[in-house]
Amino acid sequence: MQSSSTNNKNSKAQQARRRFLQKLGLLGAAADSYTLLELQAKTTASAASGDKRWGLLIDTSKCASGCDACVRGCNTEHGIDASDSDLTRAQWIRKIDLKDKLTGKESSLPVMCQHCDSAPCVDVCPTGASFKRADGVVLVNKHTCIGCRYCMMACPYKARSFIHENLTEQKPSAPRGKGTVESCTLCVHRIDSEQDMQPACAVACTDEAHSAIVFGDLNDPDSNISRQLQSAGGSQIRSDLQLNTGVRYHGL
Repeated sequence: MQSSSTNNKNSKAQQARRRFLQKLGLLGAAADSYTLLELQAKTTASAASGDKRWGLLIDTSKCASGCDACVRGCNTEHGIDASDSDLTRAQWIRKIDLKDKLTGKESSLPVMCQHCDSAPCVDVCPTGASFKRADGVVLVNKHTCIGCRYCMMACPYKARSFIHENLTEQKPSAPRGKGTVESCTLCVHRIDSEQDMQPACAVACTDEAHSAIVFGDLNDPDSNISRQLQSAGGSQIRSDLQLNTGVRYHGL
């Protein structure tokens, strides 16, 4: 058991580290109640179980062209400023429109971190900042990310963003840091809450009456996402890379 003096020393050390990071602009205005270090501890602890494999199934036949509800839901949830027209701003989800040159078929779909089982971003990260949880969620440890952006170059989905500017008015559940890389987290703060919460993009899509995004446990054959994959199938973007993505698409 730690003594009170030891706890005080640890607390003072954490406060000093926090002040130092804030001066560097690496921590911005993250809420005092939930630091980057605390988020990292939470997302790598007992909340992640290898018994589960979280994933998304996106039905492109239900995804409406011109609708960006999922993008807006993600931005609101994580405090991303969508009003900034600068092309360097963070973008965790983007909507793209595809057209098959042979058939003329058009599809609209959101693209985000695909939470690969064999994640290229994890393989190339020199510090181990990019990592995969036991439940398949791929994250970035902002404390050890040095901003080299190797992961951005390695990602075949262009799903990661680099933070160039100082950040203000951050969300307590989604602390971010200037000079680091970030991407979709599958809303780990929601799915780890043990309240059956869905990622913000799925909730926003349902609220918009499209219900094109299904979230669930790919390891559970009785989950809604598994049943839909079994009945209607689902494909991976760039399946030739054999990354075994956690995000699947129906109707491509």
